[in-house]
Amino acid sequence: MSHDRGAIGVLLPCDIPTADMIPFAREADAYGFDELWVAEDLGHRGGLVQAATVLARTRRIRVGVGLLPAAARNVAFTAMEAATLAQLHPGRLDLAVGHGMPAWMRSAGAWLHSPLTLLHEYINGLRALLTGRPAHTDGRYVRLDGPRLHPSALPEQAPAVFAGVRSPKSLALSGRTADGTLLAEPATPPYVRQALRSINPRRPHRITAYNIAAVDNDPRAAVAAARPALKALGDTDWKPHIEPLGFYDELADLRRHSPSADAFAQTMPERWVEQLSLSGTAAHVRDHLNDLFLSGVTSAVLIPAGPSPRASLATLTAVL
Repeated sequence: MSHDRGAIGVLLPCDIPTADMIPFAREADAYGFDELWVAEDLGHRGGLVQAATVLARTRRIRVGVGLLPAAARNVAFTAMEAATLAQLHPGRLDLAVGHGMPAWMRSAGAWLHSPLTLLHEYINGLRALLTGRPAHTDGRYVRLDGPRLHPSALPEQAPAVFAGVRSPKSLALSGRTADGTLLAEPATPPYVRQALRSINPRRPHRITAYNIAAVDNDPRAAVAAARPALKALGDTDWKPHIEPLGFYDELADLRRHSPSADAFAQTMPERWVEQLSLSGTAAHVRDHLNDLFLSGVTSAVLIPAGPSPRASLATLTAVL
C-alpha cells in the first residue's frame, strides 16, 4: 500500500515481548505496510535472525535490517547470510550497515580508530560479494583475497545495501558507495534535506527515514504517547538531527539540567515533541509524511510509540 510519493514502513520494536514478535510482523504484513525493519541494538536481539524469522512468517512485506555494525562481523560471512535470505525471499530484503553507536561499540570492544574507513571498505566488499564478483581488498580493516559466493548461493536479485550514518563525512560516503542511506530518528524534513546535500548521490539512491510515531484522534494524547520515546535526544549523537530545527542548544541545556532522561522527556516543550516525532491525528501525520516524501525520503518508517506495540501498530494503519 505505497503512499503517493513513497513507501510507509514500520519498525519492529527491539524490546517487544517475544510472544508478540511474529504476530506484530504478520499484522504489519496484513495491514498493508510496505516495509518492516528490524533493529540490532546492543543487548537486544540479533538483526539477521529476526529478519530470517519474520521473512519466513510473512507473505509479501519487504524486510530491512537496520543496522548491522560493520566491526561485529566478517564481511564475507555477512554476505553469505544476506545472500541466503535474499535467495529464499526474492526481492524482499534490504540490509543497512553502519559503524554502530560509539558508546555501544566501545563497550563491546569493537570501536575502531577510523570507523569511516571500515565502513567504506566493508560496503564495497559486501556489494561485490552479493553480486557474485570476487572481492579483492587489502584495506586497513577489511582484507579479502578473492572470495566469492558460489553460483548456487547467489540470489537472483542482490539485496540493497544501505549505510546507516549521520555525520556529513559519513553521509557523503554513503552517497558514493551505498544503494541507500538509513537515517535514524528523528529524521525531520530539514534534517533530510541537509543530509541529502551531504549524500550528493551520483546514481539512484534510496532514503529510509525512521521516526517515532503515534496517532490518536486527540492530538495531545498522541504527543503524550510519543514523548517518552524521545528521552535519548539530549545525547550529542543526535546533534546532527536536531541542529537543522534551530533549538539544539536549548534542548541540550534542558537535558543537562534535568535530573534524569525521563524527566527531560517529560519537560520537553510540546512543540519540540511535535517536530521530533510523527504524532497527532491521522490527517496531521499524513501531512508530515507528505513533507518527508517531498524532502527526498523514499521510505518513511514509523516507530510505534506507547506501551503496547501491537495496539500502537493498529492505530498507525490510519495513515495508510
